[in-house]
Amino acid sequence: MQAILAVTFPFFALVLLGYLAVQRGYLPESAIPGLNGFVLFFALPCMLFRFGASMPFAQLIDPVLIAIWGGGAALMVLFTIAITLRLRPDGPGVSMKDAAFGALVAAFPNSGFMGFPLLIGLLGEKTAGPLIGCILIDIVFTSSLCLALAQLRPASETATQHGVLAPFGRALRGALSNPLPWAIALGAVVAATSLPLPGPVKEIVRMLGDSATPVALFTIGAVLWRAQQHAHSRTPLREFLPVALVKLFVHPLLVLSGGVVANAAGATVSPFALTVLVLNAALPSASNVAILAERYGADNGRVTRIIMVSTALAFVSFSAIAWVFGVRKD
Repeated sequence: MQAILAVTFPFFALVLLGYLAVQRGYLPESAIPGLNGFVLFFALPCMLFRFGASMPFAQLIDPVLIAIWGGGAALMVLFTIAITLRLRPDGPGVSMKDAAFGALVAAFPNSGFMGFPLLIGLLGEKTAGPLIGCILIDIVFTSSLCLALAQLRPASETATQHGVLAPFGRALRGALSNPLPWAIALGAVVAATSLPLPGPVKEIVRMLGDSATPVALFTIGAVLWRAQQHAHSRTPLREFLPVALVKLFVHPLLVLSGGVVANAAGATVSPFALTVLVLNAALPSASNVAILAERYGADNGRVTRIIMVSTALAFVSFSAIAWVFGVRKD
């Protein structure tokens, strides 16, 4: 456990430093979008490009792992929506929009900003293959599904919305504007064609990719502070704590169960790859969901509290799950 904490502590400490830097005024709130943009459009794409270009395509897109992760995400969305709609049994019900964003924040781990550097720190760079598949599913499928559900209209209005598939199509188009899948795809093309990058370009990609880890973790803390300040409502504990606990414990359990079922059905799932998927599911919620909730007019106060609680508790819960799985870096 001590060896695991020696890896996990600096990662969560950087998140806390980002939060405190904005809270104490060392980093102005106006700088947060710039930090977020740097990570999302420059540093993280370069990191993913490097991993995509350094391994065979079959290691990036494993159909069995994709099925396990995608199936777990779909079950998480359904399960979280079901419990969310029951959180106010004696009062006004939670809207489908808020339920869908609760499902997104429960099913979408912080794989890009936190998962890549943390799991690589624990298990080495061979974790990149399974993680890249998870990121693709989360960006293209999970987020599109939840955003589509958030935009559903009553049956009387669906005729003007071209059916229930229209919101999913709009959400999918938005997901495809995310630079991360394209960075992975470009890296896979470079790997498949064995095209070498010019020396100066390769060095720029390396420098930007190396900056992703500290800046991304720092940015998570800054984004959490900003989201807390811009929350439009106060949320009772019973409406956000259960979802945070579902994220941290039910999600990895579902993924583990999916791996067990896949092996029982005759598919080959390596223990290492399954461990990567389970630990990825045990990560806290992605911080950018709070920004999406604010943009779509959902209850971003509730979403923000789910993210903050899951991030705070994950230091203990993630480390404990990693210890149970006997994780150690070779």
